[in-house]
Amino acid sequence: MTTNDHALLEAALIGYQHQAAQLAEKIADIRRQLGGKSGSAGSAAASPKKRRPMSAAARKRIAAAQKKRWEEYHRKQETKS
Repeated sequence: MTTNDHALLEAALIGYQHQAAQLAEKIADIRRQLGGKSGSAGSAAASPKKRRPMSAAARKRIAAAQKKRWEEYHRKQETKS
C-alpha cells in the first residue's frame, strides 16, 4: 500500500469517527427529550440485567412440571386421532 492510500484511509477513518460522535450526540439528545436514560446507544447491550441464580431443586421442579404438561398434551393428541 502506498503512503497516499494509507493517509487517505486514516483521513476517512477520522471523518467517520467524527460523524459517529455527532450521531451519538444527536441520539442522546433525542433520548433525553423522550425522557429515556442518557448515555451511549450501546449502554443497554453492554450491561445486561443480571439473572438470579436458580437452585437445582427449582430446576427439577420446573422440568417435572414441563414433562407433565407434555405428557398431558400428547395424551390429548392421541385421543384426537
